[in-house]
Amino acid sequence: MLRPKIPTMPTPTGHTAPPAVVEPTAVIPAAQTPPPVPVAPAPSRPVVQLTPGTALALVGGGTVVVLVVGAVLVSMLLAVAITGASVAVCAVVLRSLLASDAKRR
Repeated sequence: MLRPKIPTMPTPTGHTAPPAVVEPTAVIPAAQTPPPVPVAPAPSRPVVQLTPGTALALVGGGTVVVLVVGAVLVSMLLAVAITGASVAVCAVVLRSLLASDAKRR
């Protein structure tokens, strides 16, 4: 009933150059030379030396990062707990109102 139409490959337009003829060349072996001795590379950057002051600064910075991340996580947990408690209180109040309304009828 419905048959897909397969596209045909377009033919190139304009002038096309004929393929170039590649002529093989003879391989002439070179004289055997010993491989060069590898030279140890010079260090590209200076070595960082930790002094007691920099070590203390790194420890202090790490401590501050851990304390800040901990405070953020605790505050998020507290916000979720407070939201859950308030939703529970609202559910109890609504349940109480609906139950008291049903008893009056």
